[in-house]
Amino acid sequence: MPAYHSEIEEFQRKVGNMAILPLRTKVRGPAPSINTDNDIIDESLYYFKANVFFRTYEVKSEVDRVLIYITLYITECLKRLERCTSREQGQQDLFAMAIAKFDLPGDAGFPLNSVYSKPENPDLMREYLLQLRQETGNRVLEKVFDTTDGKPNKWWISFARRKFMEQSLSGPGDRF
Repeated sequence: MPAYHSEIEEFQRKVGNMAILPLRTKVRGPAPSINTDNDIIDESLYYFKANVFFRTYEVKSEVDRVLIYITLYITECLKRLERCTSREQGQQDLFAMAIAKFDLPGDAGFPLNSVYSKPENPDLMREYLLQLRQETGNRVLEKVFDTTDGKPNKWWISFARRKFMEQSLSGPGDRF
């Protein structure tokens, strides 16, 4: 069974070899804000539990590279939320993780330099990834703390130890 790919085919802009896709968000950034039921973050969350089991992933488009990055970031969010006891603590931790310094494609610490090209405009890439990270963190928080008792959902947290493509956005020894 092959991994799931994004169903989004059209995009207007790209940075490096990643598509800049419209997002359903209030977070400011280079991605345009749209009012739709399904964007790339929703697709990533929907396919996350299935895709996270794959060790390889065939990249078919620039949109798939965005899906890969978001899937890896969801794993980092779950690792962080695993230690949180309340929604408020989780929100603070995810926001701090989203805005913390992170490597871009082409940097020595970036885990998938073989899949991503170094961007011509690194500032635009950093802004776009920052916007993706903040909005993804908000939506993961909604999924994980969608319980009546206010504790993290064990069915989401159980995926914190999985590594999509045997990769992680956090290097060894990072606090995530």
